[in-house]
Amino acid sequence: MHDGPAYTAETNGILIRVRPSYLAGQSDPDEGRWVWAYQVEIVNLSGTTVQLMARRWTITDGHGHVEEVRGPGVVGEQPVIEPGGSYAYASGCPLPTDSGSMVGAYYMTDAEGRSFEVEIPAFSLDTPGARRVLN
Repeated sequence: MHDGPAYTAETNGILIRVRPSYLAGQSDPDEGRWVWAYQVEIVNLSGTTVQLMARRWTITDGHGHVEEVRGPGVVGEQPVIEPGGSYAYASGCPLPTDSGSMVGAYYMTDAEGRSFEVEIPAFSLDTPGARRVLN
């Protein structure tokens, strides 16, 4: 497994840290399949309890094809995160190209019932040795 850089963003006191990794053992370039895992840590730096209700991902492959994925929670959960607490999970993304990118948002509610959107930073999906960086 190849460990990539960490990408971070903070919105409304919620810090999102994403670390993608290329999964060579699950990829099959001869068949046009490259697979990445990504670990996400959500840290509640705000003074109120929050709950992650839904997610939206925009996934772009190396040819510029865009796919949008929406759904409730993450990995089957809608975690509640106390002030100062964190929640972490891992997921994956297959692509038909050897590079791509992901970006998105989490939809949260706070203890007062207010809904808000939290930015998931754009991150690069590249095979080891690739020289592409997202700004």
